Amino acid sequence: MRALEGVTVVTLEHAIAAPFCTRQLADLGARVIKVERPGVGDFARAYDGRVRGLASHFVWTNRSKESLTLDVKHPEAAAILDKLLARADVLVQNLAPGAAARLGLSYETLAPKHPKLIVCDISGYGADGPYRDKKAYDLLIQSESGFVSITGSPDQPAKAGCSIADIAAGMYAYTNILAALIERGRTGRGKGIDVSMLESMVEWMSYPLYYAFDGAEPPPRAGAAHATIYPYGPFPTGDGKTVMLGLQNEREWQVFCAKVMGKPELASDARFASNAKRTASREALRELIVAAFADLTAEEVVARLDEAQIANARVNTMADVWEHPQLKARGRWLQVDTPAGPIPALLPPGVPDAASTRIDAVPALGQHSNAILAELGYAEAAIARLAAEKAI
Repeated sequence: MRALEGVTVVTLEHAIAAPFCTRQLADLGARVIKVERPGVGDFARAYDGRVRGLASHFVWTNRSKESLTLDVKHPEAAAILDKLLARADVLVQNLAPGAAARLGLSYETLAPKHPKLIVCDISGYGADGPYRDKKAYDLLIQSESGFVSITGSPDQPAKAGCSIADIAAGMYAYTNILAALIERGRTGRGKGIDVSMLESMVEWMSYPLYYAFDGAEPPPRAGAAHATIYPYGPFPTGDGKTVMLGLQNEREWQVFCAKVMGKPELASDARFASNAKRTASREALRELIVAAFADLTAEEVVARLDEAQIANARVNTMADVWEHPQLKARGRWLQVDTPAGPIPALLPPGVPDAASTRIDAVPALGQHSNAILAELGYAEAAIARLAAEKAI
C-alpha cells in the first residue's frame, strides 16, 4: 500500500507550483482530481509541443491525475465542487489572487461545512500584506527574492535555467500538506495552509542573505564558479570540453597541487595559502589550472581528480543526462503513458522501485469528466446537458 492511498486531492491549478505539489501527492498514491477550464485547460498545456506534441512542463507535472473540465462560473459549478470537496481530504489552488475566495473556496468558508478538509493556497506573495494582489511568475519571484542579483556573470545577472521559484513553493506546499495530514490524524481537523513563492525562495536564499548580514557586501556574481570558494567551478580541458571541480579544504588543495596539477610547490605559494587568498587571486590561479589541463582530455582530468579524491563533475547537456550511466545503473527511468504515447519518466527521488510509487498516465483534457460526474451521482442526461452548455 502506498503512503497516500485513500487520500483524495481536488486541485484548481495551473502552470507549475501547484501541479508540481500535487504530482508529488499522486506519486505517493493519492487520487488527484485536476479541475481545468473547458476547451483550454491548464495553460501550461500550451507552453510548447516538445514532447510529441505535448508541452514539456505539463507532462512533467501532471502524470497520475484525473482531468475534470469545469467552468467554475457556471451556475451549477458550485454544487459540483461542493460534492467533490465532501469526498476530498485536500484542496489545492493557485488561482489568481482573490479568485478562490470569490468562488467560496477559502479555508474560512469551507471549514464549517468540511471540518476535516485541508486547504492549501499557493500564491506569489501570500494571503495578506501590501503585495497580496500582485501577480507573480517564476522569473519575477527569482528577481524579487534577490536570486537574480547574485546569479550570472559579473557583467550580467541571470535567472536559473529551470523554474526554481515554482519548484520551491510546490515542495513547501507538498511537505506542509503531508504534515497537515499527520496532524489531522491526531486532531481530526483540517487546516488552512498559505504558501508563498516569495517566502519559499527567500528561505532558499538564506546563505547569501546571512553572507550579506548587517549591510555587508553580497556574494559576487561568478558565473558557474562558486562566489566564495576557489577553485570551485568550470575549467576547460585540451579536447574542448569542460570539467567542474570543487575543493573544500586545505588538505584537498595540497593533494590537488601534487596529484592533479603535478605542481606540489603551489601548495605553499603565499598567493594561494588559504581559501580567502585563492579567492582573491583567482585569476592568477585559473591561468595555472587552465595551463595544466591544456594537454589533457576531459576524461584524463576526471581520472586524475577521481584518483586524488577531488570532487568533480562533467558539464552535461540534456542529451547527456538522458543517457547518464548512473541513472541507468540504478534503474531510475521508467515509462509513463500520455495522450501521445509512452515517454520516459524519472522514478521519484527516494523511491526504491516502480512498484513503490504511482506512475499513471498524463491525462488528456477532460478525460475523466464524465466518470467523475457519474461518481458524484449525475445521470447520463445531466452530464450531456452540462457538456452541451459547455459547463464541462
